[in-house]
This record gives sequence, C-alpha cells and structure tokens, in this order.
Amino acid sequence: MAKIKEFKGLRPRKDIANQVAELPYDVVNSTEAKAIAGNNPHSFFHISKPEIDLGPDVDHYSKTVYMKGKENLESFINKGVLVQDRDPYLYLYTQIMGGRAQTGLVACVNIDDYINNIVKKHELTRADKEQDRTTHLDILNANTGPVFLLYNEDGSKKQLFKTAMAIQPEYNFTSSDGISHILRVIKDKKMISAFTEAFSKDILYIADGHHRAASAIRVGQMRRQANPSCSGKEEFNWFLAVIFPHNQLKIFPYNRAVRDLNGLSEKEFLAAVSEKFNVTQSGAKEPSEIHTFSLYCGRKWHTLAPKFPIPADPIEALDVKILQTAILDPVLGITDPRTDRRIDFIGGIRGTAELEKLVDSGEFAIAFSMYPTTVEQLIGVSDSNGIMPPKSTWFEPKLRSGIVVHLL
Repeated sequence: MAKIKEFKGLRPRKDIANQVAELPYDVVNSTEAKAIAGNNPHSFFHISKPEIDLGPDVDHYSKTVYMKGKENLESFINKGVLVQDRDPYLYLYTQIMGGRAQTGLVACVNIDDYINNIVKKHELTRADKEQDRTTHLDILNANTGPVFLLYNEDGSKKQLFKTAMAIQPEYNFTSSDGISHILRVIKDKKMISAFTEAFSKDILYIADGHHRAASAIRVGQMRRQANPSCSGKEEFNWFLAVIFPHNQLKIFPYNRAVRDLNGLSEKEFLAAVSEKFNVTQSGAKEPSEIHTFSLYCGRKWHTLAPKFPIPADPIEALDVKILQTAILDPVLGITDPRTDRRIDFIGGIRGTAELEKLVDSGEFAIAFSMYPTTVEQLIGVSDSNGIMPPKSTWFEPKLRSGIVVHLL
C-alpha cells in the first residue's frame, strides 16, 4: 500500500538545532515570525517565511520573496548551518508536551500514493495558499516543512518503534514553549528495510499539512511533465512527512466566536437556540462529552445539549457540523464559515479564557467552546472520502520545520 523511503536529510548542526527549528510557516504571521526570529540568524523562518528579511511593503507572493528564501537556504548550506547526510536514512522524531509523548517516523512518501488516495485527505485546500507553497517549494527545490501523517496503529509496529527508540538521540532540546524535541537517526539498513516493509501494508492519513502535501504533488507532477523520461526514483516523486501512530495523538478543540447575533437580542437568540437544544446555565466552560457545546453569552456559560438524534453520517455527526447546521446557519446567518468575516476560529490551546476575553471586550457577541474532534472521527471521514468542515481539528504539539529538510 503506502510506499515510503529513506533520504539524505538536510539537518542543522547538532549545537544549533534548537536555534534553527521553528513552528510551521502557517502557524504564525509574518510580523510574529520576524519578532520570533529577532536577532537569530539561524532561525528557519528566514527560509520558510523569507519576507521577514525584506521591506514591510513587499508583496509576500512576489518572486523576490521566494528568491530570498532560496538565497537564505543556500547561505545556510554554505555556512554549515544545515548539513546534508552523506547516506539516505530514516529518522525518528519524538515530541513531549505536558508529559505526553508522541513519536513519528520521518520519511519520504510517494506522491502517487497521494494521487491514488492511499494518503487520505479530509480538508479542502485554498488555491492561493496552495500556489504559494508550490512556488516556494519549486524555487527552493526542497520540502522545507513535513506533512503531519498518521496511521491506524494495530500493534504490528510497536516493537519496531521500540527498538528504534534505543538509538542515541542526535538532537534533544526544549523549545521556548516548553515542548521537547528529540531526533534519532536510523542508519541501520535492516531497520530501514523493516520500516519500509511495515508501512507497505498501511493507509496513511493527513492530520495536518494539506497545503504542504498538495503543493509537493503539484511540483512533482510539473517536473514529471518537464522530464517525460524520468524513472520515478527522482526525489521530486517523494514528499517529506512524519508518520505517527494514531493512538499517540491528541486533537484540541477548534473553538468559534461570532461578532454579532444577526439582529437578535440575547433573549431572542437563546430562545431560538432552545428550539433545538436544551440550554442550561451551567457555568461549565468546556463540554464534558461529545455532541454537547459550551456557549459564552452575556458573561455566563451555558451548556447546550441537542434535542434531536445525532446523524449516523460521519461528517454530519461531527460537532463542528452540528453547530453549523443547527445554529450558525439558521440562527446566525453564517452560511459559509470559510468566507464569513463575522466568525473567527480560536485554537483550543489558547483556552476558554481567550473566548471570554474576546466576548467581554465587545468585539464578539458570543463564543462556543467545542468538544474536540477525535482521531477516530478524522479517520472515519477520510475513509468515506469526505471533507471536514473548516477548522475541525487542531493538533498539538506542532511539528517543527528545519529539523530535517528534504532536497529535491
């Protein structure tokens, strides 16, 4: 099924790995990235968000920006900040957050597996964001950030991962947010073959990084067209990924805040919601179980429990879909949450205090604290070839870019 392979990773020198590694390009904006990079010449944001090294008026999608990224990548290589392994390896990447560890295999995945739905998706990509990463990847000639994949762990790879975990770590550092990052290099050819064989029986699922994956596939297809005699072994036929067992991952809620009540008073709004939900002024800031919601309104927390049966369809049964279908659209008039500026999405990692702050400031009228989508729900939607509503999942911790780069 899934085809993975080892590759010659481009990696930071051991003594500066913690200075190089940064959050994914799409987690922070350019202003935040520039502040984080600060006076750090080794920050990977100089490569993944090169606009930070140009003037404030530069068009972030201009060729000047992408060429600056290429220049910075070449500079990192020439100065020995990033060094390519002489032989192709696999890598083991462990993250520890709040005492919870997750360990994934860093490998290259074949673009045909994405095309043939062996790598399953659950999210639509935006054309502008996909084009941005396609141009970035093509000009830099590298996968600068990995795609976050998961597989359904049935126990068959447990011993293999356990054996690899005995390898002495190459990197072991803690980032400024308190998350530990540990990288092991798998050089043993028999172990590499064992991993390759083990994943040949698997379906893979995108957890995060749909735009990174889609852009890698586009570049691979472009280069195939430009090189009709290619063998299929060229590096552009593969994209960089970290593959985690599903049972080690945690999805945080993706909460919602709405700027106004669509012309309704607070009393009218709650009455409309009460037609489909049992509304209790419970004070609970987070829902205690799936298919319930916490609503912050009038400086009070309410619990919403549906009066209607939950649909059997894997998409219609998602809490984010239930909220959209039962409240956001019919009551608040938000028909397309992708484009409606009256709604905003807040990662659950920021907590419910952030929701209270937004509403109490007067900028937003109400906020919904959501029960997190489960990994099993993500797999169910992906297996049905369905598409989740926007902002359905928020994975933490985020994979760091710059720890391993794949050159095309």
